Amino acid sequence: MSPTIIFAIILLYFSLLMLISRLTSRHTKDHTFFDGNRESPWFLVAFGMVGSGISAVSLVSIPGNVGNNNLYYFQFILGTIVGYLFIVFVLIPIFYKLKLVSIYAYLDHRFGRITYKTGSLFFLVSQSFGAALRLLLSIQILQYAFFDKLGIPYFITIIVVLVLIWLYTNKSGIKTIVWTDALQSFFLITVIIISIITIKNSLGLSVAGMITAITDHPYAKLFDWDVDSGSYFYKQFISGLLITVALVGLDQSMMQKTLTVSNAKDAKKNVLTFSFFIALAQTLFLGLGVLLYLYAGQKGIQLDSENGRFVNTDALYPMLTLNYFGQVGSIAFFIGVIASTFASIDACITALTTAFSYDFMNFERQPHEARVKIKRWVLLGVNVVMFAIVMAFWNSHGAIINTIFTIAGYTYGPILGLYLTGLFTKIDLEEKWVPLACVAAALLTWVLNLYFINSFAFDFGFMNILVNAVLTILFLFIIKKKAQ
Repeated sequence: MSPTIIFAIILLYFSLLMLISRLTSRHTKDHTFFDGNRESPWFLVAFGMVGSGISAVSLVSIPGNVGNNNLYYFQFILGTIVGYLFIVFVLIPIFYKLKLVSIYAYLDHRFGRITYKTGSLFFLVSQSFGAALRLLLSIQILQYAFFDKLGIPYFITIIVVLVLIWLYTNKSGIKTIVWTDALQSFFLITVIIISIITIKNSLGLSVAGMITAITDHPYAKLFDWDVDSGSYFYKQFISGLLITVALVGLDQSMMQKTLTVSNAKDAKKNVLTFSFFIALAQTLFLGLGVLLYLYAGQKGIQLDSENGRFVNTDALYPMLTLNYFGQVGSIAFFIGVIASTFASIDACITALTTAFSYDFMNFERQPHEARVKIKRWVLLGVNVVMFAIVMAFWNSHGAIINTIFTIAGYTYGPILGLYLTGLFTKIDLEEKWVPLACVAAALLTWVLNLYFINSFAFDFGFMNILVNAVLTILFLFIIKKKAQ
């Protein structure tokens, strides 16, 4: 695919985003950037959240990881379904009852200011790294497909993408993102379908033949019952449940969109609809992963491996698409990458800006002029942090989705522990010790994981979020206020 075509795609796509931004920026208020005036249609939010939930990481990491981990990610997907039910029936009613903009304000209502700011700070750290790693993978693809051919260094590419996102989100924020994400979800789903059809036709398979080829493939293993394995069923299932609660239900970037819906009933519809489509999309990714390895095998394409495991699996889908799937497949994939990049990163940047503005800058209590300045400078600061993290991780390899979930286990675990304690106990806390308790729980989780790996060859894997949450709850009970 020529650089001219790629440039035209980027230009047209960005122009479309700017048009949507212009249309949604009418009648804005100080809080519109953060809550969208609470007038978003629930079905539009649900469809748009699919794009945010997928991201470029899911687009390439889930299919690529099939080569080393079969279809075991499906166990994780099953757990997510239960997690979404918890969000619908437990968290959403609370968030709407309290009329929250920053969801971490719940901790203020339940425990106090220090706990509130502790929870928000853990989110800021986790989301900064998670969003930056998603951006990293997208930039690597863009660099490989386009910017390298023009001799443009990768740090310029990072700046360009961040500036483009800033241009269409800086005025109306979440109000614009709700609409642009819906557009981006459409493109992402279209890309998946085109890729599957392209492989099917290239291999000369019927639909029934394609399904048979997937189910009969050596990688088509859904469940892992080996207790010592990192992909053991209950590890994956429970991790999927807890990570969904933490990374969706307790994640400002995901719940902020939900809270733009006018009432709790429609918000529940939004999450239930979103959960169905995201589970379906991720399952399609797994099937696509089998097809990609099947295609590489039948076409005699050599894939790098070490010690019986494939190396840099995130590169498989981009490499095959851009080099073997023809013009239509390449264009579709490139549009998918752009869509997933903007859909996931714009929401994260807006959420980080919201959390810091409301939780640390007292945004609601400021006059109009101060609010404008706060939003502007916090948004700039968030972009600078994102740039720095991407630069720091630029030379990393492997499945980035695993890195994201690992970081989430250590950073969202304390948030999960705080919320579970608040929701299901009546204890009050000696708040001055809360930050120490949360940090200690995360550090101890890391130490315990190392001990179990070295002593028993047992890796917590994604289960570190459960261990972390349990340790957080334990430490919170240690620092609870004594009964008067």
